[in-house]
Amino acid sequence: MDTTTSSLLLVSFFLFVIIIIIFNKINNGLRTSSASKKKLIEHVVTHRHGPRFPQGSLGWPILGETIEFVSSAYSDHPESFMDKRRLMYGRVFKSHIFGTATIVSTDAEVNKAVLQSDSTAFVPFYPKTVRELMGKSSILLINGSLHRRFHGLVGSFLKSPLLKAQIVRDMNKFLSESMDLWSEDQPVLLQDVSKTVAFKVLAKALISVEKGEELEELKEEFEQFITGLMSLPINLPGTQLHRSLQAKKKMVKQVEKIIEGKVRRAKNKEEDGVIAKDVVDVLLKDSSENLTHNLIANNMIDMMIPGHDSVPVLITLAVKFLSDSPTPLHFLTKENMELKSLKELTGEELYWNDYLSLPFTQKVITETLRMGNVIIGVMRKAMRDVEIKGYVIPKGWCFLAYLRSVHLDKLYYDSPYKFNPWRWQERDLNTSSFSPFGGGQRLCPGLDLARLEASIFLHHLVTRFRWVAEEDTIINFPTVHMKNKLPIWIKRR
Repeated sequence: MDTTTSSLLLVSFFLFVIIIIIFNKINNGLRTSSASKKKLIEHVVTHRHGPRFPQGSLGWPILGETIEFVSSAYSDHPESFMDKRRLMYGRVFKSHIFGTATIVSTDAEVNKAVLQSDSTAFVPFYPKTVRELMGKSSILLINGSLHRRFHGLVGSFLKSPLLKAQIVRDMNKFLSESMDLWSEDQPVLLQDVSKTVAFKVLAKALISVEKGEELEELKEEFEQFITGLMSLPINLPGTQLHRSLQAKKKMVKQVEKIIEGKVRRAKNKEEDGVIAKDVVDVLLKDSSENLTHNLIANNMIDMMIPGHDSVPVLITLAVKFLSDSPTPLHFLTKENMELKSLKELTGEELYWNDYLSLPFTQKVITETLRMGNVIIGVMRKAMRDVEIKGYVIPKGWCFLAYLRSVHLDKLYYDSPYKFNPWRWQERDLNTSSFSPFGGGQRLCPGLDLARLEASIFLHHLVTRFRWVAEEDTIINFPTVHMKNKLPIWIKRR
């Protein structure tokens, strides 16, 4: 793509962002800016000699600092927006992005405190389009006892040895089916392969849909649904948001039919009702009246998002970093080849704990999470004035925990832009400076499964193939992905 085309695309996106901001401002009666300024004045006066209101700038009227934020996000150094303000104002500062007065934090301890807070202090915050697509009953938005119940049930199942064993079987099956068809005469688009496999695995784990027209229909509607996450917040026929909402309705009906079938078979004792085969089974067994079939169906769709983005991106970035780093690739290959040889010698199958016990492989995945920043940040909204580490976060303000800046901060990591799995030789993962999946009560319940799926994929790749990756660029906004889907040329071992 030439420079002129790139510039036109960037200008088009800026115009798109401006339209979103203006629309939100009109929709909210322009109350955000006036309320923000009033709150700012109150806190400057009230806390002049005590906890301080973060310094910073609210930028231009209505637009705030959104254009500079987006421009930096699209660059080769996305955290430059944060770095510039951190030098001027400190690690916690105020800004105004995407139409919202925001406290931005690049401080590991402040981020940890906010993410571990309960709903009396902070609640999830998402753009209007995301809120509309998720719905009020989404696990991403609900708070209190219902969220704890749902998160606990799902988290326990996703961490269970039973599901991990199923994931191993499914990953082995789906990867073998895919890799057997790989040709040495044309590039393999690794991002697409990882996305397809991860979606199949997750669809089976959530709702026991594995193959055929049902899976294809679900995947097609899901692609339409997820496209709307970054669309204009206008729900009119012909708009992307409207098409995405219609796609979700179709998926919800499809999942509700699956739920009704499970309930019917359980009543007729057509299948074993003791062992849960998927997440829907787990939720149906709960006696809470709040977990309606519609709520369960809607949340199964929302939980498919990691299978579309987070896990495939983790896998793709790991292959990208290894392709650019011969020494780590050599050590990872050696470790996995030794495990494969051992299992072939003993005649044993590979179990889930075999993959997770590979020390260097896990270091590679950890370093990929740190450098790749699959989740660049987490947003919350303050429900009251909150004081953390000497800073005041005012009620009603948005809070952005910018995780990427922490993970690439030389205060916490030596040579932070160097891919170095050995840095995790002695380093503790349970630290405030490492939070690739958020934290607190809303820590991603699929964290262990993401590691497991990435471990299995890497094991199959390095034990079956040698490869050379084409030059490709990591795009960090609006979501992390490879510009050309990471083409690799393979040779079978």
